[in-house]
Amino acid sequence: MNRYSEMIYNRCGRSGLKLPAISLGLWHNFGSVDVFSNMQEMAKTAFDLGITHFDLANNYGPVGGSAEENFGKILRTTLHGHRDELIISTKAGYGMWPGPYGDGGSRKYMLASLDQSLKRLGLDYVDIFYSHRFDKDTPLEETMGALASAVKQGKALYVGVSNYDAAQTRRAYEILKDMGVTLLINQPCYNMLNRWIEPELVPTLEELGVGSISFSPLAQGQLTDRYLKGIPSDSRAAKPWGFLKEKDITPEKLAKISKLNEIAASRGQTLAEMALVWNLKQGRLTSVLIGASRPEQIRDNVAALKNRDFTPDELSAIDAVLRG
Repeated sequence: MNRYSEMIYNRCGRSGLKLPAISLGLWHNFGSVDVFSNMQEMAKTAFDLGITHFDLANNYGPVGGSAEENFGKILRTTLHGHRDELIISTKAGYGMWPGPYGDGGSRKYMLASLDQSLKRLGLDYVDIFYSHRFDKDTPLEETMGALASAVKQGKALYVGVSNYDAAQTRRAYEILKDMGVTLLINQPCYNMLNRWIEPELVPTLEELGVGSISFSPLAQGQLTDRYLKGIPSDSRAAKPWGFLKEKDITPEKLAKISKLNEIAASRGQTLAEMALVWNLKQGRLTSVLIGASRPEQIRDNVAALKNRDFTPDELSAIDAVLRG
């Protein structure tokens, strides 16, 4: 299997770690409500295409924890023997269990959650452990101290933050540096419909030498052709769980998506393919996190890397649509 010949691997900030340009996120479709054989096939397809990075969090499912449990089973079966070829990340920060210690950024919660994640995954360590969100009620020194402890205890090789803005990221970087630990990466939401990282966060990460990986690069499927003719019964917007709701698919948004779809077609790409490579270029990202419900989507997304250059006219046309 020549799985590494065509995937692009980008250095993560100023670290020695490289991530695939496309990584697989397990936010959806790997939970207790999903079909395990399909999860196995998606993981195998991703790895065979050179996707070495699998991204989780403690509360991914539904139910919370079930994505880690299922991926642990995949590591023992489909991906058995390949642990040292993989980057496995998980996070803690959002609500996970009842009571005052199952949410936020406290040392108590962060380290207890990591221990639970490792047990569910069946691992001694994860490659990247994230603070999943900034917690205004916990001193940042405490949250970063928990991440530093995870590294020093050998339970995580690297640490990152997610959903942190530029100022929060800079402070986290400084605190970790004082503790002898490097902030590896920030994981923000970023896509054509949500460009918040461009003015401040992107230049801050580049200045500090911190890597970046975006989640929801396709706006949970909105930046595809799935919704151009209505809401399919098997789509995320039609499901009773998850964050994307039918009311989010507005006529105004659909008009933009339709115009973007035309630009993608002129490039010989699907809208999803164009949106992914646009993310890498405009966000100057290390990697983008895709989600998938079937193996074919993963193959199509990786194929986008074959056409990742844009002309100035194409970029101007895309910006005009997004501003409209």
